[in-house]
Amino acid sequence: MEGAGPVRKAFAPAGPLLGTACVPGDKSISHRAVILAALAVGQSRIEGLSLGRDVAATVAAMQAMGARIGREDDRAIIDGVGVGGLFQPESALDMGNSGTAARLLMGVVATHPVAATFIGDSSLSRRPMERVAAPLRRIGADIAASAGGTLPATIRGIAPAAPQTTRLAVPSAQVKSALLLAGLNTAGVTRVVEPVATRDHSERLLRLFGADIRVEGEEITLRGEAELRPQTLGVPGDPSAAAFLAVAASIVPGSDIRIENVGINPLRMGIYLVLREMGADIVFANEREASGEPVADLRVRHAPLRAVEVRPELVPAMIDEFPIFFVAAAFAEGRSSARGLAELRVKESDRIAAMADGLRRIGVTVEESEEGLAIQGSGGDPLPGGATVDTRRDHRVAMSLAVAGLHARAPVTLDDLSSVATSFPGFPDLVRSLQP
Repeated sequence: MEGAGPVRKAFAPAGPLLGTACVPGDKSISHRAVILAALAVGQSRIEGLSLGRDVAATVAAMQAMGARIGREDDRAIIDGVGVGGLFQPESALDMGNSGTAARLLMGVVATHPVAATFIGDSSLSRRPMERVAAPLRRIGADIAASAGGTLPATIRGIAPAAPQTTRLAVPSAQVKSALLLAGLNTAGVTRVVEPVATRDHSERLLRLFGADIRVEGEEITLRGEAELRPQTLGVPGDPSAAAFLAVAASIVPGSDIRIENVGINPLRMGIYLVLREMGADIVFANEREASGEPVADLRVRHAPLRAVEVRPELVPAMIDEFPIFFVAAAFAEGRSSARGLAELRVKESDRIAAMADGLRRIGVTVEESEEGLAIQGSGGDPLPGGATVDTRRDHRVAMSLAVAGLHARAPVTLDDLSSVATSFPGFPDLVRSLQP
């Protein structure tokens, strides 16, 4: 929460990681499940919903627009208002630090006859929103953003809206999803063409909730004026969250952990493909399908890692996991590199600069370019550590540098751990529970 004091914490070796863990529900799926349940007619029940601040922003926004959302044991209970049934929010919708919440909900509001002002914390208010605002304006929504196309932004939706065909110039699951969500309350057929496939959680969930959606090659079509049916579903564990534990177990000698019920959507597996290419010992067991998503238990054991050059085609499938990949590279044998990562400059922080600075402070040789990093690994030896690192209040930077501290000669101190509540509130306690 912006305004709260920093939470300093040191991470240091405490032996191998052993045992079984569960990670929070997938954040990407949680946002979308809340939105679609709130747009369905009737009551949905969702297990495993992410409890981080990002998804809480989506929950609060849908409540402000009429959905009733509560909890029963470990389930979220959502009574939807139906597509086209959103209420006028009485105050600004606070997206906190969540770009996903902001961009998806902008799509929802764009084709409903309501007006909403979107605000966010200082980090989110620097992130680009024009990439989603521009195609929504073509639908007919009136969107006034701050200078530079950032939040705060006010959207006056239009209903009925005109269906559009949009070809994505930059791969973005968020923009794709915003357009599909806008299409739900648009008569006719909305088409989105994505030359590079991005995570398809929206398509899977839309189909599950009863939308008429089809995917043929690069083209996704959605027939609007949908009637969504309420669902009972379970959200799998977040593969992005599991990646922090997977890298920790890979670099700390003697580690052997099992991470249960992790989503293994093929379009989210980039980090695991790269880790296996580096020599990581990661086995998917008990593979199954749950609520339209493939799921497995992951067993990860310590293994020596070798350097790798990340193939460009894998970048979209691991864009959120590059901070923890950089840590894996810091322990590999040889020089690893990744390019084409300009998108990392406009995440919750400039993640290229943040990780380059943090790794240098704890003794890693790093070369920074405009669109990537090259990292000279330690060959499995502990890093020097012994420094305080600047997390930039970015949850993925914080957790990645914390993992680096688990195999360092001296503790790695995070200047502020509070940002992990965005996506993985129990991260420090879970790591401690795996250290006997």
